[in-house]
Amino acid sequence: MSPLSTLEGVAAPAGLPEGLIAGHLLREGLVPIATPLPPLLPAIVPAGPQHLAGMLELFNEIVASSTAVYADLPETLEQRATWLAQRQERGHPVLVAEALDGSVLGFASFGDFRGCFPGFRHTAEHSVHLRPAARGQGLGGRLVEALLREARAQGRHAMMASIDSGNAPSLRLHARLGFREVGRLPQVGAKFGQWLELVLMQKLLDERPTPES
Repeated sequence: MSPLSTLEGVAAPAGLPEGLIAGHLLREGLVPIATPLPPLLPAIVPAGPQHLAGMLELFNEIVASSTAVYADLPETLEQRATWLAQRQERGHPVLVAEALDGSVLGFASFGDFRGCFPGFRHTAEHSVHLRPAARGQGLGGRLVEALLREARAQGRHAMMASIDSGNAPSLRLHARLGFREVGRLPQVGAKFGQWLELVLMQKLLDERPTPES
């Protein structure tokens, strides 16, 4: 049991994530305010309309300042809302790392890999984006791991990641999570007056020797 699960002889509700135990105990008046407690963890939640503005701001900042996304123009709120609706209609998860005040620290999603070809139906491709201030805190890993759980629940066999070769933190993150590099595509992208190289990484999600269908 977590050391925070029982304080002053009163137990927190069973199954409450450790990052939320401290907040529960404080809200219920079970520990004095001055008691040192660890920081609360941002929640990983399904994206909703309340997250659109935060996701849009984060995505457009990445578009404007990096090669993490091979796009040149910012999106509008309407475009991001359409993207979210289409993902949800197709059963593709969109997850948000939500701060205590409800702001968006990051988001991640997956969709069909080369979806116009049904032979790829057992494979998904994902993306994960974080605010600069939220990087290096484990949020990217939590978001991707949550996506992997969703993908397994859907019966997916493989997860792909397409990462710019200059995005070393993302390459390291995916390697730590068990992704392996399966290919490099030199000069397939262009942005900021330079050619870009795309790295393909893959993680198999089960050990099925053959697909069921």
